[in-house]
Amino acid sequence: MFSGGDYEDVGRWLWNFLTSHAKREDPRIEVALDDASERDGVSYGARLRFHDRFSPLIEFDFKEVAERGESLAWCSDLAARTRARARELLA
Repeated sequence: MFSGGDYEDVGRWLWNFLTSHAKREDPRIEVALDDASERDGVSYGARLRFHDRFSPLIEFDFKEVAERGESLAWCSDLAARTRARARELLA
């Protein structure tokens, strides 16, 4: 868990969090975080990648991640969803 920060800090935390949980299913899974300029300060998009296969885009609101990243329940749910997406990608 973390205590918020600016858009870049929150994005880095989100990427690390998603990566750590996806790699628990398979260390070869990568996370691509979309934080392009049109999303700056508003949102993030993330996809899991395994070889040439990608998961559907997962959308995150910047403020929600910044505020709820300290919630154990929210983080637990996000970890479970990330691992489920990773398993789907491996199937």
